[in-house]
Amino acid sequence: MLLLDIKNLTIELNTPDGLIRAVDRVNFSLREGETRGLVGESGSGKSLIAKAIVGVLNQRWQVTADRFHWAGQDLLRMNSKQQRKIIGRDIAMIYQEPSLSLDPTDVIIDQLEEAIPDHQLDGPWWRRSYNRRRKAIALLHKVGIRDHKAIIHSYPYQLSEGICQKVTIAMAIAKSPKLLIADEPTTALETATQAQLFRLLASFNQLKGTAILLISHELETIARYTQSLSVLYCGQLVEAGETATILKQPLHPYTNALIKSVPEFQPELPAKTPLYALPGSIPVLQHLPIGCRLGPRCPNARKECVKTPKLVRLQNHYYSCHFPLIEKETL
Repeated sequence: MLLLDIKNLTIELNTPDGLIRAVDRVNFSLREGETRGLVGESGSGKSLIAKAIVGVLNQRWQVTADRFHWAGQDLLRMNSKQQRKIIGRDIAMIYQEPSLSLDPTDVIIDQLEEAIPDHQLDGPWWRRSYNRRRKAIALLHKVGIRDHKAIIHSYPYQLSEGICQKVTIAMAIAKSPKLLIADEPTTALETATQAQLFRLLASFNQLKGTAILLISHELETIARYTQSLSVLYCGQLVEAGETATILKQPLHPYTNALIKSVPEFQPELPAKTPLYALPGSIPVLQHLPIGCRLGPRCPNARKECVKTPKLVRLQNHYYSCHFPLIEKETL
């Protein structure tokens, strides 16, 4: 079943100088039980897309799309109350900055208990408070917090970023969502806890059929835990398809550069050999290139690149480039 179906998603920022197109006509889909990675440099629009899906962008952002469907329902044609009802029931998100996504005026246990839906509580009504507390503590144990007594009556500012991140993860999985969006979920966690988190996400995917959208700038992490992959550069979708296929045969110069920059994917390189890197850096929103936004950094750029390339399909592999990294006769 197709859960998320987005076509030509555009996200623009209102500024005194006019609209700035931060995300440019991105196509995106996610099926039930699928794990998809969203990868790109910082500033490529990954978090903006995630926030547009859960409807938390503020009034300065304008979100438009030819199609923005969740389980066959068009979210953009609904009022805010209808959107919140569907998103609150079916979609959860682990945010990149955990301490900012928690209520600073409330203790941890109250926030976690509030995230647990009533229908998950068994027994008579007079035991619900007890059952809710027990389930909240079990969620903390599940995300790796063993000594729950040390934190449940603390405020977020009294805890480390790593503990706050574990709490937000517990809140996200509390309602057993159909889609779990993880935006850089391991940024504040130690290595052992990172592995524990990914095992937890994998178990939710395999046992409960939860679809997972994993967002990261680390390609090696994305590749290890996802079935499919979407690559963004500066708000444009440059390549999408099965993760294994893209890693084996990237068609876009940017995807190719990402792969070559990861030592894990270059085992044949001699020791101390410099890794490949594109020149320059991702442009700021106020000075976006016309056409293909990779153009100023791309080794294959030509005059045709001043026009935005169309998204081309090659079997189940999609790319957006005038000069892909394949021979023309194979197209």
